[in-house]
Amino acid sequence: MSAHLKLVSSAPPVQPAPPAPRRRRSKFGILPPAFFVFVVLIGLGVWQIERKAWKEGLIAAVTARVDSPPQPLPPASAWQSLDQSNDEYRRFSFSAQFDHKDEALVFAAATGFRPDVDNAGPGYWVFTPARLADGSTVMINRGFVPDGKQDPKSRPDGQVSGSVEIMGAMRWPDPRRWFTPGDDPAHNLWLSRDPAAIAAAKDIGPVAPFYVEQETPAPPGGLPQPGKLVVSLPDNHLQYALTWFGLAAVLAGVVVSWLLTSAAEGADEASDL
Repeated sequence: MSAHLKLVSSAPPVQPAPPAPRRRRSKFGILPPAFFVFVVLIGLGVWQIERKAWKEGLIAAVTARVDSPPQPLPPASAWQSLDQSNDEYRRFSFSAQFDHKDEALVFAAATGFRPDVDNAGPGYWVFTPARLADGSTVMINRGFVPDGKQDPKSRPDGQVSGSVEIMGAMRWPDPRRWFTPGDDPAHNLWLSRDPAAIAAAKDIGPVAPFYVEQETPAPPGGLPQPGKLVVSLPDNHLQYALTWFGLAAVLAGVVVSWLLTSAAEGADEASDL
């Protein structure tokens, strides 16, 4: 038994297992996604700078057109050769006779061209076909009427008869997109300024591919309320560009700070070995 005790007491003590080495975070694993995001942010900033140049050019071109003297309206034979990029917002004057029985109401959303009615509350644009001397038809946006004045009987003085000398700016129909609400011809309500759709619903016949935004004359009683187009398009692209560039700078600062912190941690670990 003593030999057995001696054998047991002479066994070497059990040594604890060495701690597992800590896994070091890679200093470079974050760089590819961070670089990708950085490039995207810089690209968005550059795109906004380009958009700013485009917007300034558009504002200058539209301003020149809406401030130019009115010209005679082109004949119907030339309408199909008109080009939106070159002819929209140009001012024209012509004589025509309104056909009030076929007027249509277009819901008036806020616009960057009629600030005089932007704060007038809910209302409608009154679109009325006008017959020219040669028998052709142009749809005229005669102006704004507030909610409650949809019925022409509520504004009888504005239903002028006979030939009228109209001055206004040429406009193109609103583009139809997948999210554009549907019109309601049964209630004489349209959600897009679309002369062809109005003419088709009312069986007016062929109309000009454009419409005219009436400036003058103002009708007796003041309704519908016409007005000259004023260019007040928003130009916030520089602010957007600075936002994207700022986010890119913040991202770069965060990544550099992280790399410096990781390098300092690595140096501390190496000195502890």
